[in-house]
Amino acid sequence: MSTRAPRITSADVARHSGVSRATVSYVLNGTPNQSISPETRQRVLDAAEHLGYTPYAPARALRSGRSEVVLFLTPEWPIGATIAKLVEEVTLALAAQGLTVLVHAHPRRARPVSDLSRAISPAAVINHQALSEAEVAAARRAGIPVVAPAFQLGDVGTFVEFQQEIGRRQAQHLTALGHRRLGFALPDDDRLSAFALPRLAGVQQVCAGLGVSEPVTQTVALRSSSAARAVGQWRRAHPQVTAVCAYNDEVALSVLAGMRSRGLTAPDDLAVVGVDDIPAAALTSPALTTVATGMPALGRYLAAAVVNALADKATPPGPGEDVIQLVRRETA
Repeated sequence: MSTRAPRITSADVARHSGVSRATVSYVLNGTPNQSISPETRQRVLDAAEHLGYTPYAPARALRSGRSEVVLFLTPEWPIGATIAKLVEEVTLALAAQGLTVLVHAHPRRARPVSDLSRAISPAAVINHQALSEAEVAAARRAGIPVVAPAFQLGDVGTFVEFQQEIGRRQAQHLTALGHRRLGFALPDDDRLSAFALPRLAGVQQVCAGLGVSEPVTQTVALRSSSAARAVGQWRRAHPQVTAVCAYNDEVALSVLAGMRSRGLTAPDDLAVVGVDDIPAAALTSPALTTVATGMPALGRYLAAAVVNALADKATPPGPGEDVIQLVRRETA
């Protein structure tokens, strides 16, 4: 037997306030050009608040032609600090427009995204590397705007190139300091390969351009024991490695923990550069040098792109070239 309370409807609000359902609808939907007295309007609003009435979203979507939900799709990525910051920026900006963001990390073997879209009937979709070109086209044929992060930063024009540029910034900084043999600390989660491998490629490009050996890779889990083994490998098998580009700040912090367990310090024994500029990067000792990836700016862009798409306006310009920035601290 179900114990769920029945949904409060506009009919309940009408009975409680002593007016017609049409009047309730006009008041709660803010319908213009209706001759409803201020007293009646307030009575309806008071009744709705007293009863705990909330509009039924599917019915509201049918009336307006769209829902108020923006579907934010990513592949099956772990939702770390960087993606969380991006989502936070998008959510806050769209909330100011009366829109709600629903984040869905789409599993590889889940039902098609088109099924999810039909179930939710989103106002728009933010596609962060989750949809194929065919799925994007199908959504647009169904009248659902699809927007994607902007990576048009100078010569950087795609997601992969954006990630490569991050790795290039790491390597350029370290080689400018005189380091000629670099290590690269990969994450131990293969779901992150879409980020990690292009960043590694960016480091490799800088090394190739300088005519130095390509970086020596080690997989580093977020455990000091794993990082200590990786550091040991760099020191024993490749003693020429004097600096490490880490996949992200968390991996970089793991490398620093592994170094401490071996009595090593940064940058004297190994210089270390992370990615993302998470809050902990500035709080560790020594403070972590890192590459900031501009998630707040990208988030604001995505929100503006959604709003413009819903208003049939042109896509706004993407963030500037300075969205990727090296943040120099103590480890390199």
